[in-house]
Amino acid sequence: MDKRPALVIVGASGHAKVVIDIVEKEARYEISYLLDDNPALQGKVFFGYRVTGATSSILAGAAGEKPSTLVAIGNNEIRMRIAGWLRANGFELARAVHPQSQIGRAATIGAGTAVMAGAVVNSDTTIGENVIVNTGATIDHDCVVGDGAHIAPGAHLCGGVRVGSGTFIGAGTVIIPGVRVGSNTTVGAGSTLLEDVPENVKAAGSPARRLPA
Repeated sequence: MDKRPALVIVGASGHAKVVIDIVEKEARYEISYLLDDNPALQGKVFFGYRVTGATSSILAGAAGEKPSTLVAIGNNEIRMRIAGWLRANGFELARAVHPQSQIGRAATIGAGTAVMAGAVVNSDTTIGENVIVNTGATIDHDCVVGDGAHIAPGAHLCGGVRVGSGTFIGAGTVIIPGVRVGSNTTVGAGSTLLEDVPENVKAAGSPARRLPA
């Protein structure tokens, strides 16, 4: 049996536990160690793996062949920033797709993205880089989800929906076909989106309404 490529995971929180579990079940990578910028976690064992240092310490440990990396941090802005830094320093971003998710024909999943158990990504949908498609979320045909977005547990995107980069779609939200949600927008849990939502706003409710700034 060929040796699996090494993987370094950045993050040591609840979200990282889920990502670690996916990587172990996929069995495409061998997790080498974890990194986290919180000094209180460095040197400790988290979910069976040692947190060896801050994110920047990966440079010292990668004098030879660079390991693949995966940023397991729930905050969209932080996840994107660290992923960008890793890529700028020559590190490949891995994907983590749970074996109990469903990925449709001609769907594409970007580098750095994590797809959790029970999630469905249907045909001809495009998922960007460093996205979280969380537990039980469904994304139907011909959708586009931008880089760094987070589709929370149990959210449902009908066909042809567009979600901008860095946007958070709350748990249990339903978005009807063809709706567009702008970049860096937050949609509250349990919302129903019947019409487009602009970028850089907060919206919630059923039907969803834009919230005061």
